[in-house]
Amino acid sequence: MSSISGPVVVLLMVLQWAGRGLPSPVRPICDPRVLDRFIMEARDTETALRGCKAGCGVTGTFVVPLTNVDFVVWEKKDTGEQALEVQSGMSLFGQALGAVRESVSRVAVQILIDNNKSNIHSLGQVLRSLHIQDLPLPPAPAVGDLVTRKVSSLSELLHVHTNFLRGKVRLLLTNAPACQQNST
Repeated sequence: MSSISGPVVVLLMVLQWAGRGLPSPVRPICDPRVLDRFIMEARDTETALRGCKAGCGVTGTFVVPLTNVDFVVWEKKDTGEQALEVQSGMSLFGQALGAVRESVSRVAVQILIDNNKSNIHSLGQVLRSLHIQDLPLPPAPAVGDLVTRKVSSLSELLHVHTNFLRGKVRLLLTNAPACQQNST
């Protein structure tokens, strides 16, 4: 598991690119390796905390976004609608991880949770850098609606978070207009 946080990784990747003597890309954040790093850190946290009982103290349930993607429906949405869905989901994960952070007593677990919260914040910055504006979030969806579900364990929360990054976040970033302009 890496001890380097997400924002530092992004900076290192940009510096590595520039250090090769290659022209700096207009949007280095469009590099899929950046999101891959966030996904890897989320997956590493999920693996490290799988079955965590002693000192985790996680009780209750958390509202998380659905991770399944109906590609026909997703592609009919404009980038703003897709961004709003991703931002709403990231907000739910931020809230859930904040609640988990407050309830755990093990420092090592707190550090892992803090790193994931930092990555969520960094992904928000990524969206802003791609001119996918921070849209006002709608009121928190009610549990049982068509876009959220409840989870009741830390391992389940982290698993859903990893899948969300692999699915909807990757789709949004891959198809962001700013990234499409760079690939032409």
